[in-house]
Amino acid sequence: MSDPQRTIRVIVADDQAIIRDGLVTVLGLLPDIEVVGEAADGEQAVALAVAQRPDVALMDLRMPGVDGVAATERIARDAPGTAVLVLTTYADDESILSALRAGARGYLTKDAGRAELAAAVRAVASGQSTFAPEVGARIVSSLTSAPPAPAAAAAAAPGIAPGAALVARFPSLTPREAEVLALVGDGKSNPEIAAALFVSVATVKTHINAIFAKLAVRDRAQAIALVRS
Repeated sequence: MSDPQRTIRVIVADDQAIIRDGLVTVLGLLPDIEVVGEAADGEQAVALAVAQRPDVALMDLRMPGVDGVAATERIARDAPGTAVLVLTTYADDESILSALRAGARGYLTKDAGRAELAAAVRAVASGQSTFAPEVGARIVSSLTSAPPAPAAAAAAAPGIAPGAALVARFPSLTPREAEVLALVGDGKSNPEIAAALFVSVATVKTHINAIFAKLAVRDRAQAIALVRS
């Protein structure tokens, strides 16, 4: 339960102005919630989260530039006190798993009513997880279904360290960046990495750019050589 005396500070990220305005209006009518910022894309959302340190970031997934999944992962890393609540049109398995793996604490679809939205904001602000009914059903189905048979290509090539070992070798990398680097070292393309990690290609590109900057490499060839050294 959230503290009834506490005001929950929220930022709203959605690239559609009419939806963003509507969310700000709805949330602004609630006595215990204060909207402290709006973002039209993921980059703005991350900057707001870092600057404002809100309790909750209400996050759309499909946005130009930095998408909602990449923004969620960066907020989880750079503003860990901010809980991300996804609010999106999409409830497919890939979108749900990508958001949860990035660190989202809740997931609603845009047909949620005002009461459901308010309850979800309060829940994630108090440290709970919350999901739309159809999203919860998909999560349960994913967890209870039989795992796919491992593909032969999943085995790392000789000499390539797994993600956990790469974190130890390169402490500046986040665990997800280490996973991406391991797959780069395995010769995987960006779409293949995205499929393996249940994230978008844009998210993979964001991670690779961060990896190159942190490790001072110019291209994939240098990154592969570094991993295999």
